Amino acid sequence: MKRKAAGLLATVIVLCAMPLLFPAGTLHEPTVTAAAEKDGLPLVGSYGQLKKLLKATEYNYAIAESALSMPTAAPMSKAVADNAAAGASRDFSTTNTQVQGVDEADIVKTDGTYLYQSTNREVRIVKAYPATEMHVVSRIGYENGLFTPLEMFVDDRRLIVIGQANETVEMAPLPASKRGIPYYQNNQLVKAFVYDIADKAHPRLIRQLDVEGQYLSSRKIGGSLYLTANRYIDTYRILQENNELPGPAYRDSASGDKFLTVPYDDIRYFPENVQPSYLMVAGVNLDDPKQKMSLSAYLGAGENIYASPTSLYVAVTEQKVLPTKMKQGESIAPSFTPPPMQTDTTIYRFGMNKGEVTYAAKGSVPGRILNQFSMDEYDGYFRLATTSGNIWRTDENTSQNNVYVLDSKLDLHGKLEGVAPTERIYSVRFMGKRAYMVTFRNVDPLFVLDLSKPAAPRILGALKIPGYSDYLHPYDENHIIGFGKEAESDKDRAYYQGMKIALFDVSDVSKPKEKFKTVIGDRGTDSELLYNHKALLFSKEKELLAFPVTVFELTEEQKQSPDIRDYGHFTFQGAYVYHLDLAKGFTLTDKITHLSQEDLNKAGEGWYENSKNIKRILTIDRTLYTVSDDILKTQQLDGSKAGRTLTLTK
Repeated sequence: MKRKAAGLLATVIVLCAMPLLFPAGTLHEPTVTAAAEKDGLPLVGSYGQLKKLLKATEYNYAIAESALSMPTAAPMSKAVADNAAAGASRDFSTTNTQVQGVDEADIVKTDGTYLYQSTNREVRIVKAYPATEMHVVSRIGYENGLFTPLEMFVDDRRLIVIGQANETVEMAPLPASKRGIPYYQNNQLVKAFVYDIADKAHPRLIRQLDVEGQYLSSRKIGGSLYLTANRYIDTYRILQENNELPGPAYRDSASGDKFLTVPYDDIRYFPENVQPSYLMVAGVNLDDPKQKMSLSAYLGAGENIYASPTSLYVAVTEQKVLPTKMKQGESIAPSFTPPPMQTDTTIYRFGMNKGEVTYAAKGSVPGRILNQFSMDEYDGYFRLATTSGNIWRTDENTSQNNVYVLDSKLDLHGKLEGVAPTERIYSVRFMGKRAYMVTFRNVDPLFVLDLSKPAAPRILGALKIPGYSDYLHPYDENHIIGFGKEAESDKDRAYYQGMKIALFDVSDVSKPKEKFKTVIGDRGTDSELLYNHKALLFSKEKELLAFPVTVFELTEEQKQSPDIRDYGHFTFQGAYVYHLDLAKGFTLTDKITHLSQEDLNKAGEGWYENSKNIKRILTIDRTLYTVSDDILKTQQLDGSKAGRTLTLTK
């Protein structure tokens, strides 16, 4: 993916998600009275109502547990404008994202001239182009250890650093605890630091946003930026204490230095899925310095986030124990086999407009989704793929896979159920009127799905081959790339082997075929790409494919007595660079590492996270950059090995 250097300006929004379990208590289910609604969702309304809701949640969890055992940015200076103009004359790679026009935060970004890197201690701004002039321009340090940078967004004027902090939140004094339980004021905070980067050598902090919680994910849509996190609720304290505890806290430096709390009569909840956590939704338009951060809080949980240019979808997993029928004469003694569970996914849709997020609709479908790629919005419909049941069951509750199509109100419009019984989804990719779904147990079925008629999705074709794909990436409208693992079967069990890359040809949708494939290393080989799509560099125009990989290989002795259960030994960490076209497939053109021979000599039977591990690969024009925490390395894409190495540590 690539774009010209003229970037988009930003707006920030913060969300909170993910459920957390808490100790089960009494099994006496409390009565929860009906509450007023706001934006189509009921309001918590009061602290007393919150306690009743959490009490009911405690009851439901007990059942489930037992069943499962500052100033505005300055205008661009002439130098900055010249830099932007210079960048506009060349192309550069951007973060690999799911939806066009919806950016995602990452640990490395570039604007075509400068490279921005986030480590766990600092953020670096590096003059990257031309490579002959590479040097660190500035560092934003967080040496006190109270803040950990995680990811970033960059536009022409601003750098937004998102991270996690533990900080004492100063609020109004609380009454003394009659039960002697102390009040902890040390809070987990998601922070967004906004810097003016008109002067790259002296980035200037112009705004700070704080929301209680733990960071989950983020999006940037045109002038808007979206973040996700989880704000845990101390249910035990709330249920035991008579004194009222404050709601979730937040702060916007544009409004002052003090933290504010969301009052309970403004907190809404998801009635189907009350969880001991808050979903926090906050937004601010950074292009409008007069607009203050807005924030809404929801008692509930969101586990996976999908964003289109106009809508935000929050997916929530719900589970309940299914009743089991006793056969005549069967003992009523408890079984060691967990009872069957019914799993549903509830989806909440929010409209987005210049930093404002408004609740719009909700819907529910059977099964659970895998990740953000299980969801997609297209032509006014919302599509999602789920797995229901369990692969270890052999009865009517065994796993099966499904595709559902919902309308704009999130009402069911079409469905395809019962795909690949006894298997589960490993990857999904929606591409316009088609979808591709990989399931796995012993072999890898790639299903090609027709979604041209939303009311009647159907299977067009399927291909069964060894292995599986964890991530699917479009090559063009008739080809898709799969990244996963090779697999070999022994009787009824499959064992994954090395990392597998495959190019699937779906020109004939009824007969998809594996056109090319290559396998890297042996059992134990892994790549961040298999669980984080942002690690991929792909350019169809440049016929370029690259990603970080840690390679494990069998010894000659192991090869002489092969056993599909054997793991290999560490031999390489770095970037694999391929030339990819439809005539020859995958051609390995380079293996780039930042490890010295001394580093390799120190490696034992395995390998660990090292500051020289390559994490990202990017391009500016015809220069390839590999980035680790310690080193930035370049070389030309024309085959020349000559390049530069820049040490990034102080």
